[in-house]
Amino acid sequence: MSIKQTGLVLEGGGLRGVYTSGVLRYFMEKDLYFPYVIGVSMGACNAANYMSKQPERNRTVNISFVNDRRYLSYLRLFTGGELFGMDFIFDTIPNKLVPYDYDTFYKNKSKCVTVVTDCEKGIPLYYEKTELGGDYLKVLRASSSLPFVSKPVTYKGRVLMDGGMTDSIPVRRSIEDGFKKNVIILTQPKEYRKSPEKMASMVGLFYPRYKGLKKALLNRHNDYNQTIEYIDELEAKNKVFVIRPDTKLEAGRVERDKKVLYAIYDRGYDDAKARYKELSKFLG
Repeated sequence: MSIKQTGLVLEGGGLRGVYTSGVLRYFMEKDLYFPYVIGVSMGACNAANYMSKQPERNRTVNISFVNDRRYLSYLRLFTGGELFGMDFIFDTIPNKLVPYDYDTFYKNKSKCVTVVTDCEKGIPLYYEKTELGGDYLKVLRASSSLPFVSKPVTYKGRVLMDGGMTDSIPVRRSIEDGFKKNVIILTQPKEYRKSPEKMASMVGLFYPRYKGLKKALLNRHNDYNQTIEYIDELEAKNKVFVIRPDTKLEAGRVERDKKVLYAIYDRGYDDAKARYKELSKFLG
């Protein structure tokens, strides 16, 4: 089994995702690129920079701006309904401050799939970069739009939000797309299991028009935990190779301490480096 038949699956997790950024930094240093990458929320953002082959960009974008009010502001959440400055993140940064290499991204022959949630139906949707064209960043923004702290994104008649609500770790989709072996990067340790969403009962107040969101959030912990069990089964059969922190990452979804984030980034890098020989053997 060669790398040409192996997918790369990236979990989200808000700013815990800088762990994945560190892993991918090491992959890029080793010139390790997969033919298929699928990501959710922060995982999708990590995938974007991996596909544009910009090793330092994830570190710069995801850590340097965390104390910038344009990036993250509780005042904006209370006054405008958005914790993260989505226009700043998905327009100002890639187009002005930390230029994104669109040319390399679109010329990259690897498939790049972004997972979003259909707010009305409460189901996951999957968009490959070639079908999005210039709308790629809009769908990436949707995948990163967390409930209660972000606004939904409308795209081609659908109302979209965070893909993690309906398919947090899309390994099944990778397999359906023909990649029977997968490398999976997770942001939680092996023993972690998700608890029921405390805010699920509040969805009706925040998003009265989108009944699918309540359905998605009520089922989210079950879907997530079942997927973890499935991944454990696949790992035991040597069908997936999982890189994840061995202990809980000391950061929340909206962590603002740069020292903490840099340390988590370094953990991802070091874990990838430590397990690279194992990974090479898995890839054959």
